[in-house]
Amino acid sequence: MIRLGLAIVWLLHLLPLAVLAPIGRGIGLLLYPLARKRRNVTLTNLRMCFPQWSEAERRRVARAHFQCLARAFLEHGYLWWSSRARIQNLVRIEGLEHWHAVQGKPVIWFAPHFVGLDMGGSRIITDWKGISVYSNQNDPVFDRVLLKGRTRFVTPVLFSRTDGIRPVVKAMRGGLPLYYLPDMDLGARDSVFVPFFNVPAATITGLSRMARLARAAVVPAVTRQLPGGQGYVLTFYPAWENFPTDDVVADTRRMNAFIEARVMEMPQQYLWLHKRFKTRPSGEPSPYEQ
Repeated sequence: MIRLGLAIVWLLHLLPLAVLAPIGRGIGLLLYPLARKRRNVTLTNLRMCFPQWSEAERRRVARAHFQCLARAFLEHGYLWWSSRARIQNLVRIEGLEHWHAVQGKPVIWFAPHFVGLDMGGSRIITDWKGISVYSNQNDPVFDRVLLKGRTRFVTPVLFSRTDGIRPVVKAMRGGLPLYYLPDMDLGARDSVFVPFFNVPAATITGLSRMARLARAAVVPAVTRQLPGGQGYVLTFYPAWENFPTDDVVADTRRMNAFIEARVMEMPQQYLWLHKRFKTRPSGEPSPYEQ
């Protein structure tokens, strides 16, 4: 089934973006009523984060999220098999001066989980070498396609989550920026409960800890999916001042607050089908099992 899916994505990457984008959105609309479990996760997250919204508004955002996500998945074919020039044309870069302003010191590109996340990461490696964390996929064919797609141009240095942070910090000190994705619920280990839209969320403290260990500047890097067939834009934001501090919890709350502000700019593009609140404070049941 995965091989058939990859074959379809390969065929579709031959289409221009103006044609492929509406196909992706249409598939997302079809998946919304069919993918019951992930739809329920998405709606549960939206209810927790936006209790002030009407149920109709939350469902509108959920449907739009499925459209954005399905479109982004199909457009991965461009990342895996298209030319360097086509990828660079697909993803425009803004705010590059903010990264250049801190070049010469270790840098963390802080990249939250929006649907264009892989687009931004792939655009970066068409020009610059960096570091990222790679998780092996269960299917060996998909794993080979994904790994090759992420190493086709300027080969990044990839670490496994099991490698720990020491080799990552060493590579950053050696001059390689880290493309870092610290906003998923990875369990209670190395996490603290800080608010995410006023809901306690288990959030890893890696951004603060690695910035301190590597003496690195944090430069947010957020990729936005543009409407129609316009592609994506990767935006580098100014390096955070006074970060990290001596208060890891406050630093982690600052990270979530930054994500919240970006979510409000494009709520349909955040990864709502991830169980962001599956790890709960002691005695509190999972909201996804109710």
